[in-house]
Formats: sequence, C-alpha cells, structure tokens
Amino acid sequence: MKNTVAFLFIYLVFVAACKEEKKEDKKFISIVSLIKEQVADVDTSLYPILKITTTDSSHIDTTYIKREDFAATAKDFLSIPDLSDQKIAQRFQEEAPRYDDLLNRVIITYTPIHPEKETIKKQEMLVTPNPEGDKVNNIIVTREISNKDSFFQQKMLWQMNKYFQVITTRQKVGQPEETTVTKVSWNDETPL
Repeated sequence: MKNTVAFLFIYLVFVAACKEEKKEDKKFISIVSLIKEQVADVDTSLYPILKITTTDSSHIDTTYIKREDFAATAKDFLSIPDLSDQKIAQRFQEEAPRYDDLLNRVIITYTPIHPEKETIKKQEMLVTPNPEGDKVNNIIVTREISNKDSFFQQKMLWQMNKYFQVITTRQKVGQPEETTVTKVSWNDETPL
C-alpha cells in the first residue's frame, strides 16, 4: 500500500510539472537574424557606406563609415529582442498578418504582451508575396523608454539591401524635444 501511495504521489507531481512546462512554442521569424545577414553582406561587400545625421532639421553631418564599423553603427537593430528565442518569444504576440493592396505587401507585426514591461513596442516586416519565395522588403521597429524625468523614442526602418534609418526623439523635463535622424546607406541610389 505504501508503494502504491508513493507511486501515485510521484505520478501526480510528474503530471503537474509536465502541464506547467507545456507552454506552446511560438514560431516567430527572427528579425535579428535577417539584420545579421545584412550586416555580414555589407561587411564583405565593396559598397561605400554613407552616414547622414540630421539634428533638429538644422544641422547635417555626412561621413563615410569603415566597413569594420558598420555593425557598431547598426547596433540599435542588432539589440532588439530575438523572437526565435523561446524565452523572449513568450513575452510577445503576433498580430494577424494583413495585406496592403497599395503596397502589395503582407505586414507581419509582433507586439509585446505586456507593453509596459518592454522597451520594444513593435517589430514589423513588410513582405512581398511570391510563389517562388516571399521576400522581406522592410523591417520597422519602435522602441520607447518613458519615465517621469524623460522620454526616449526610436523609430527604426531597415530597407533590405539598401539602407537603414533611425529617428531618435529625446525630451527631458523642462527642456525642448530633440530629434536626430540617422541614415546609413550602402546600396541606395538616393542616399538623402
């Protein structure tokens, strides 16, 4: 009888543990992996890399970036949560994909389940559907950090195989808002 009770107890503990661990794996596309592929491609290319920084629409600074500095320049994109990691994916949800007739793109959007706990508020991909293989055209990411003393927001756009742009808005209490637009292009005919 004691063996039966012990076996039953162990069995019930095992079943309860299995039920708790059985969270459904989420199959999200890794935007970070797509960006890493782009960075690796630029690192091995011969493209000139141009960086244009505009501060408050008045001050423009243009520089060329060394190939070995490209990854550091793209750090804002490389630091977003990688949704292929299940621990991170459990904190996000995928909205129903929608098709934009005007753009001829499918828009895939990932948002945090608890937005107040995450700095990345949205990760989005615009994909051109094609029977021979879909093609990611753009990646859009929104980051926000807000507290009682300051507000920080980044709106980030990655145009695949051409350029990326980061619009950063900062404001501290009692000070004017400051906006910086940084565009880094490597294979774009219209860098401005």
